[in-house]
Amino acid sequence: MLTSGPRPGRPRDSHIDQAVLKAARELLAESGYTRVTMDATAARAGVGKAAIYRRFGSKAELLFAAAVHGMDIEPPADSGSLRGDLRAMAQVIHERLATPAAREVTPALLAEMSRDPALAARLQSTFVARERRDLEVIMERAHRRGELSRPGDPALAHLLLGGPLFVALLVLPGPLDEDRLDDIASVIAAGLIAHATGPSRSG
Repeated sequence: MLTSGPRPGRPRDSHIDQAVLKAARELLAESGYTRVTMDATAARAGVGKAAIYRRFGSKAELLFAAAVHGMDIEPPADSGSLRGDLRAMAQVIHERLATPAAREVTPALLAEMSRDPALAARLQSTFVARERRDLEVIMERAHRRGELSRPGDPALAHLLLGGPLFVALLVLPGPLDEDRLDDIASVIAAGLIAHATGPSRSG
């Protein structure tokens, strides 16, 4: 993490974390993405602006953590199958992206990332890496169970799972019910299992 997170030697204060995220969510709901500022967030949270910058390198990172997810996410509990784990992960992603706050923040964040490669790199190395870690855990479980004949590719699983959910929720909004989430998880699990049984690219 380049600028998000506490500086070395300074213990993280969870009360400040929660105050900052709560203030950011409130301001986002009241004023919208473009009008939220670090100064206003600091004032609302009752902390110094430096305390926010020790945790988040930019407003974009702060609002993503406040509206979508922070760095404290964990992989879903082991369901006993790759399909079940992917279904649980699909539910988590759906719940994160379906909120009004996430629907407002995500398009604005994508626009900022397209203009700022450094921001895009920070998000890749922090929030995206954390999401991919969850998929890595799921793929490792599937390999240990014998569902995958060789270790899976968490980056591929991330693309396959995140892509359709992102499009369904933010690009082509429409019904995304329990049956559709079931179908997405089933198709992706079958595809990953088939991919693992194919020829190895290194072989």
